[in-house]
Amino acid sequence: MDDTKNLEKMANTLRLHVIEMTTAAGSGHPGGSLSSAEIMSVLFFKVLKHDPKKPSWEERDRFVLSKGHVAPIYYAALAESGYFSVDELLTLRKFGSRLQGHPVRDKLPGVEMSTGSLGQGLSMSCGIAYAGKMDKKDYKTYCLLGDGELQSGQNWEAMMFAANYKLNNLIAIVDRNRLQSSGDTEHTMALDPLPDKWLSFGWNVIETDGNDVSKVVAAFIEANSFKDGPTVIIFDTTKGKGVSFMENNVEFHGRCCKCDENEQALKELKEACNE
Repeated sequence: MDDTKNLEKMANTLRLHVIEMTTAAGSGHPGGSLSSAEIMSVLFFKVLKHDPKKPSWEERDRFVLSKGHVAPIYYAALAESGYFSVDELLTLRKFGSRLQGHPVRDKLPGVEMSTGSLGQGLSMSCGIAYAGKMDKKDYKTYCLLGDGELQSGQNWEAMMFAANYKLNNLIAIVDRNRLQSSGDTEHTMALDPLPDKWLSFGWNVIETDGNDVSKVVAAFIEANSFKDGPTVIIFDTTKGKGVSFMENNVEFHGRCCKCDENEQALKELKEACNE
């Protein structure tokens, strides 16, 4: 099996975990988790320099999940990477579990920052990247943002900071699935033309299909080759990707599957894993 097929299979494995976790919890945010499965698969199993046996390794790349509500896909990637047992995934949102509804720093290995208050992750990532430059470290900082959270003004301050200090060790990633809890992003607070806005703030901009593994890999290779400042990759994705009745369905931004829906979702994803 070639690298692309392995990464595609891992993306669908992560999706399976998301459905199982959120259904067992009776709550969670599956839609945005599913849309970013290919991104997380490529990041954790090809791009990131990290060691699950040494979560605090100083030379590791840093990953910040700014859209902290999609913690299920993050936890799935961490577990499959070996940071903790896959069996623990089913404790999501349970009382006393390390797998809180949003990631909590120091509670779970591999989590760099506590997130969930939208709009703050990019600022944190700027600080991490700037510290890396000051310390003369060669790690990269990757920050995954939801498109809806770009409506928070703090992001734009962070974008100015990153460009001003030429943070070429910072890569922002936008999951552009075009749906947020209130509906279409363009009806709530229009973001388009999104690439032009990042360009105007002094960023290198890449835009591509975020649910195509080969294109995701190519985008990260291109981003890591740019040395003149920060890069943003805008990944066009489908909310709820991989489950027919969840795709582009805003209802599943913040609700899990019911019993019959769960069976159908798992059936579709298992078939995809076996292709």
